[in-house]
Amino acid sequence: MAGPLQGMKIIEMVGLGPAPFCAMMFADMGAEVIRIDRPRAADPAAGDASRYDILARGRRSLAIDLKTPGATEAVLQLVEGADALIEGFRPGVMERLGLGPSVCQARNSRLVYGRMTGWGQHGPLAHAAGHDINYISLSGALHAIGRPEEAPVIPLNYIGDFGGGAMMLAFGVLCALLAARKTGEGQVVDAAMTDGSALLSTMMYGFKAAGEWNNRRGENLLDGGAHFYNTYACADGKYISVGAIEPQFYAQLMQQCGADDPAFDAQRDMHGWPMLRYRLADVFKTKTRVEWCALMEGTDACFAPVLDWDEAPHHPHNQARNTFVNIDGIVQPAPAPRFSRTPADIPQPPAAIGAHSEAILRDWGIAEEMIRQLKADQAI
Repeated sequence: MAGPLQGMKIIEMVGLGPAPFCAMMFADMGAEVIRIDRPRAADPAAGDASRYDILARGRRSLAIDLKTPGATEAVLQLVEGADALIEGFRPGVMERLGLGPSVCQARNSRLVYGRMTGWGQHGPLAHAAGHDINYISLSGALHAIGRPEEAPVIPLNYIGDFGGGAMMLAFGVLCALLAARKTGEGQVVDAAMTDGSALLSTMMYGFKAAGEWNNRRGENLLDGGAHFYNTYACADGKYISVGAIEPQFYAQLMQQCGADDPAFDAQRDMHGWPMLRYRLADVFKTKTRVEWCALMEGTDACFAPVLDWDEAPHHPHNQARNTFVNIDGIVQPAPAPRFSRTPADIPQPPAAIGAHSEAILRDWGIAEEMIRQLKADQAI
């Protein structure tokens, strides 16, 4: 794989969504990432299910049963040649497998050991089960999303799992790798989704401290309270979005949509926002989404159509930037961001579990005798 991280070697202990997304980001950027999978019996009814697991793209898979003799030692020998290890299990799981940070770093002192959990490695909730919705509840992020007098709206699992978890872990691991280059010493990165989703809310906490944000959903600048930062239904039932915060962009929005009522002049008067939302909603219902796009797309009105997952890959802007790629018949987002000197390749499709077990062991320097023993013990 080409990319800015070419030459970096990372071990991914395969778990659920956020850790694979973090590993995918490293692989997309050219790092060699090997997946340590649990062996699974083949399921003929499932067919080639691995091709749909696009979070696993760009990596080879080693399926090894860590409960068999010699398996842990084999992984530790892989650790000796790795720059980083990523795991997303509950606190204590890796230690019980004999692969905790102290053991791994005893074999490789420069190893960066990336740990991602919902609640963090310590704290009263550290060992409790949970999911994205719970972690962003604790940080205050979920409370802020939704309409007035309605329940909070679940923002899929973007904020906790992927933004506050996977991307924060990727940032942390890269920071620790840069430090290790200077000092020769690795360290443990403790990435908690509660911490990460709280950090993503930094600007809102600042607004609240300044008295510019309140605890009532749907009444603030960026949460759907403002008529000029909102989504609206069109005549055909499809939606558009506007985000004209700055006065010059707001003026263009008003001009383009023909909202000439003097009441719209008081853009920042929060007391008038509810009434102006209703009036702007009536305006946008007078034309179809296609008609509004013809009038406003590409202007400084801060406008965009709300596209679904079938439409987005075909939008001319996304096509011009190759925002989406087709890998093995699966349309998916391309690696991001872009680099001028070390661009990333199109990722390889996801591998079937265990497809590269022996090849990985050989390529990473494991002795043939150990490989034969692992096969005899049915560890691989």
